[in-house]
Amino acid sequence: MNQKEIQHLYWRAGFGINPILLSNTSLSRKKVVDVLFRNAEPITPLYIDLSYLDGINPSDLKKYPSLEKEIRDKSSKSILELNYAWVNRLINPTELLRERMTLFWANHFVCRDRNPLHMLQYNNTLRDYALGDFRDFVKAISKETSMLKYLNGKQNRKRHPNENFARELMELFTLGEGKYSEKDIKESARAFTGYNHNFYGEFVFRENQHDDGFKTFFGETARYNGDDIIDKILERRECAQYVSSKIYRYFVNPVPNNTHIEAMTEVFYKDYNIEKLMRFVFLSDWFYNDKNIGAKIKSPIELLVGIANTVPVKFEREKDLLVIQRILGQSLLNPPNVAGWKGDKAWIDANTIMVRLKLPSVLLNNALISLKEYGDFNDKFRKQYFKRTKGKLPFKVLPNWDVFSKNFDSIATENLTDIIIQGTINKGTASFLNTLSKASKRDYCVQLMSLPEYQMC
Repeated sequence: MNQKEIQHLYWRAGFGINPILLSNTSLSRKKVVDVLFRNAEPITPLYIDLSYLDGINPSDLKKYPSLEKEIRDKSSKSILELNYAWVNRLINPTELLRERMTLFWANHFVCRDRNPLHMLQYNNTLRDYALGDFRDFVKAISKETSMLKYLNGKQNRKRHPNENFARELMELFTLGEGKYSEKDIKESARAFTGYNHNFYGEFVFRENQHDDGFKTFFGETARYNGDDIIDKILERRECAQYVSSKIYRYFVNPVPNNTHIEAMTEVFYKDYNIEKLMRFVFLSDWFYNDKNIGAKIKSPIELLVGIANTVPVKFEREKDLLVIQRILGQSLLNPPNVAGWKGDKAWIDANTIMVRLKLPSVLLNNALISLKEYGDFNDKFRKQYFKRTKGKLPFKVLPNWDVFSKNFDSIATENLTDIIIQGTINKGTASFLNTLSKASKRDYCVQLMSLPEYQMC
């Protein structure tokens, strides 16, 4: 593999690559990909300290209102800690590809919950199944406490079926719109009745609330339960095609290529093995086609993590991590709705592009960038934030330029462009770069990250 191909692979399977690893350009594509998957085999659960919940049971919270308030306040802080822990894990991944896949699945099986214990369990379930069996994955998600709460699964009972989960299961998680009928939704909802959980986030099946009668689903009648419904959905080739299409648009190109998606579908439909599908993608010649390199707009998280992977940064105030996410429009654990973030061009508007272009200098130069001349943000949070801070971004960040210097020691300053920027640089930008001083590798790095082309990967 050449340098360009390895960088492309690591920007899609991760968040960039350390130049030291580019010494593997003599390796074959299969060997490079094998290393990526081998390193992703272990599973390191995300962890935050929730010891304040030890020994607590539901009756205590009802009996002692002050304790209930204390737990609620601590839980609100723990949700923020979970956000910080997840961002830091992405910046310092233990298993790179597994963490990248976890981020992808979080915007596929979209869920939101303010209970830190349940949301931590949910996040680790995404991590556990990220490269595993999609069939088992969907079944596990259907029983996750946070999902049962988010899509009203625990309110789904024999006499009063709730259709929320059944609808989103097919529309967003497995088939896509138009591949099922309203009757299919109603009948399948009955199959998921009785799903519940206990205080500790463990799945509980309430048999007396389950409808064990006959259901007619996709034209066939049986005493289906929830797992049966998922099996019936996965029998349909449309499911493999729908998931393959989402993976293609996220990992390859936001503009779908039906020929390539069809090839992915053939692989995935055989056994719904996620690892086999991803190996097929990363080993395919078309994945490395020039039109796919630099074709994707970085999400706010990809942008932030990519900067930190190039120049390690330490946030003196962890809350700044959350502020950046909110301003850029992607706060982990807080998706806008069950469909998640739209991605691609939706990441950038007249307001966010300005902040995105300024972010490298803000983080790496510890700068206070005046934003007044660009006008107010449309988002309520952005308006309030910039009103409070008088149009400035006061982030307290400590960039580790020593690590940058060590990692990029063998890269000449004039060659930094080939490492930092993915895809093609337009003529105007190229002319601009020729006018810049290259006396400082550090300054040139920040300047490259401030280019519009750096928004792409």
